[in-house]
Formats: sequence, C-alpha cells, structure tokens
Amino acid sequence: MSPFVVAIILSAAILHAVWNAIVKTAGDRTTTLGLVAFGHVIPASVMILVLPFPGGESFVYILLSTVVHFGYYFMLGKAYQHGDLSVVYPIARGIVPALVALWAHLLLDEVLPLQAWIGIGLIAVGIQLSSWNSLRQGVGGAALGFAVGTGLCISVYSVVDGIGVRLSGNTLSYWAWGAFLHLFIAGFVGLRRRRALTQLPARTWAIGILGGFVSMLAYGLVLYAKNFAPLGAVSALRETSVIFAALIGFVFLHEGYWVRRLGAAILMAGGVALVGLSG
Repeated sequence: MSPFVVAIILSAAILHAVWNAIVKTAGDRTTTLGLVAFGHVIPASVMILVLPFPGGESFVYILLSTVVHFGYYFMLGKAYQHGDLSVVYPIARGIVPALVALWAHLLLDEVLPLQAWIGIGLIAVGIQLSSWNSLRQGVGGAALGFAVGTGLCISVYSVVDGIGVRLSGNTLSYWAWGAFLHLFIAGFVGLRRRRALTQLPARTWAIGILGGFVSMLAYGLVLYAKNFAPLGAVSALRETSVIFAALIGFVFLHEGYWVRRLGAAILMAGGVALVGLSG
C-alpha cells in the first residue's frame, strides 16, 4: 500500500471521528443523524447531474449499501443514546477489521497472514479494556449491543461498497449515487421526527448538515482507496479513527476514565496497524 493511499485512509479516519463527535454532542441524536443523512444528499444531488451513470453491475451494490446504511444509522443513534463516544466508538469500529476479514475470506477468498490475526487479537483485547466497567458491573448492555450492531453494519457495507466501487467504472459516480440515496434515510427520519425538526434551532440544522458533508467526504476517500488496496487493509487502517475519537471524547467532551479508554484506543490502533501492514 503506497504512502499516498495510507494518507488518504488516515485522513478519512480523522474526518469520521469528527462527525461522530458532532452527532454525540447533539441534543436530539436521532434527528441529527437524519440531518447528517440529508447532508449527503445536498452535494450528491449536484454530482449525479454532471457525472456519468455508474456501471450497471454496481447499482445493485449501491442499493444494498443504502439498506445497510439505514441499519447503521439506527444502531449508531441508539448506541449514542446509551453510551459515551469514547466507549461506543472504539467497540463499533474496533470489531470491523475482524468482520471484514471474515466476509472477505468467505466471499472473495482473501486469506489473512498470521500478523493480521495478531492485530485482530489486539483489537479484541482493546475492546474488552474500553468497555471493562460495563462488562464487569453488568451495566451498559444496551450501549454494548447497539455498538456491536453498528460494527456489524459497517463491516457489511464496507465489503458491499468495496465490491461495488470496483464494478462501477467510476468511483465518483458510485460515491455520488450512494450519497444521494441517503435521501430515503433522511426522509424516513424527517417523517418520524417532523415536529422536532420544526423546533430545532438553526445552529442544530447547520451542525447536522455539516456532519453530513464531513461524513460524505470521509467515505469518499475510503471508496477511492478501495480501488488500490485490499478491503481488509483499508478497513483496518480506517479504524485508527478510534484514537482520534478517544482524544475528542477526552479533550472536548470531558468523558471520564480517559487513561483506560485512551490506552484501549492505542492498543486497538496498534492492532489495526498490524493488520494494515500485513497485506
């Protein structure tokens, strides 16, 4: 993997941690996630008018990815209702490399070397450390469950989009249509939360839509990288976002237990580095 591709993925990781922090700080996270989805639709509406249509084979993957993203937004919103950013985010993102490696092995015959599996083991240990209090005290089960569900959705759409973007013939077109179909997610949330939307201050609208712009840019960078690197390696390096999320949670959100959580994030980052450098 070239340094340029690595830099692209790390940039996406930073952006992803930022938009998750935006959602975590919102008062009404479900409505804010709907605004994030709408933030994808605005630029994508212009892009699909000027870009060529993606390859026909890839469009079924765009549709499937949209369905899985719907589940992802639901799980993420619920997870942040029950847990801190620096707990939910490392769990949700930390399990993704192992799951992507599993799907890639089953669907694409990708076989990971021993170094990659050691990295995945470090990630698993880091997950246990980051959620130790919840597991030990028997509390936070809802946050843990929704975080795992979020990670499962991420792993599925990561593989779906990795296959789809390679079939599309045009990364920008695939990216634009995937973002535009967030219209269904935004519309669903808008209908369910229409009263709340009318009462939201302009600042909340701006924050949510800005989060959507950041999220769209982050995933566009990842889609681009998937054209040049194995899906497992891209996914693993992307999960360095747990470090940035832990730092944001401590510095800006004043979330407690920072030594344990930051230590867990560093451990997981070491794991994803081993995975990313193994292929």
